[in-house]
Amino acid sequence: MVRFVNRKFSNQYKATIGADFLTKEVQIDDRIFTLQIWDTAGQERFQSLGVAFYRGADCCVLVNDVNVMKSFENLNNWREEFLIQASPSDPDNFPFVVLGNKTDVDGGKSRVVSEKKAKAWCASKGNIPYFETSAKEGFNVDAAFECITKNAFKNEPEEEPYMPDTIDVAGGQQQRSTGCEC
Repeated sequence: MVRFVNRKFSNQYKATIGADFLTKEVQIDDRIFTLQIWDTAGQERFQSLGVAFYRGADCCVLVNDVNVMKSFENLNNWREEFLIQASPSDPDNFPFVVLGNKTDVDGGKSRVVSEKKAKAWCASKGNIPYFETSAKEGFNVDAAFECITKNAFKNEPEEEPYMPDTIDVAGGQQQRSTGCEC
């Protein structure tokens, strides 16, 4: 989230407490979208806060560390928890995107979740788009967020430009004001 919005990376890791969010305007094709990106805490002790942050979401991004099997194994729980708490109108077709992050760590030697395994999981859940990313190096972050944006807004109708109605306050005739009679 920080890499995408601020183009920065910090080695100073701070666990998310509750939730954090950032906004960013992006242009895709000829449309401008304002994204409000929420980072909700991955720790179970904050799970009960999810309902307040998940309702009204247009897309859910599930992120796992490719170097930690437990984070990959938790994807299913987080997906199910999101669907329960967000209560989308069409849960079978709600857009998800999965990011396998930290591909840069140790030159890939620490990796325990293969791209093949992650893609197979995504396919089993309805062909969820999958991206391998490195927040540290910025690898694939923009491509992932372009996909996230497209998925979030694919069901949104194209907005018509706002054109206010014209009101003829003079009733079609020229009138002279002689003062206020309020």
